[in-house]
Amino acid sequence: PAPMETVEIIALMMGAAWASGINLYATILVLGWMGSTGHMVLPPGLEVLADPTVMFAAGVMYAVEFFADKVPGVDTGWDTIHTFIRIPAGAMMAAGAAQGLDIGPAAELAALLLGGGLAATSHVAKAGSRVLINTSPEPVTNWTASITEDIAVIGGLWAALNYPWWFLAGMVLFIALVIWLMPKIWRALKRIARAIKRWFSSGDDTGQPPRGGADPAQRRRDVLKELYHDADPGSKSSST
Repeated sequence: PAPMETVEIIALMMGAAWASGINLYATILVLGWMGSTGHMVLPPGLEVLADPTVMFAAGVMYAVEFFADKVPGVDTGWDTIHTFIRIPAGAMMAAGAAQGLDIGPAAELAALLLGGGLAATSHVAKAGSRVLINTSPEPVTNWTASITEDIAVIGGLWAALNYPWWFLAGMVLFIALVIWLMPKIWRALKRIARAIKRWFSSGDDTGQPPRGGADPAQRRRDVLKELYHDADPGSKSSST
């Protein structure tokens, strides 16, 4: 294959960072496989991804994440731990891809910062949506979300390498969507935090008996009411 053009490298830079924030190990496997099989010429900073040792380690971790990502609660714990892994790795992947542009250290540092920001954006969107999904009592949504994310990573990287302009346009739409959704996700997360606090509360300031002795079904109804409290237009007035 021919060396990558500038727009292709920019798309790869953004795609690698974005995908790393969702599933870092799938990103490494996809790029490593394409580089090792000759389907693409990896920039110098990403050539290490095609190393068999790196691909083996990524494959093992992908297998672990494949199952952990589909268990309610476990997926949130996994995402929390990977806050300290996906974001730095996404920044490094973007900086590595930028080396293909043959630019100076200042531009590579800029790519590092932009890549870290993009990886953080996709990671927070994934982790936040998973917390919301975990309020559903059935496991189907977790499996659906996890498989959809894996497909998005593979499809996104494929689009970045084959249709870079379309991918960059999609990234602009993705960032706009996250900006629009983030306040809604944040409000929902606060409702979940209040519901968890209510669940473990030993009582309340109305003089009612401790919740620990209440009927479990009633406690569950109280928690669900707390979760969707803000959805009721009259709830704020009734609670004051």
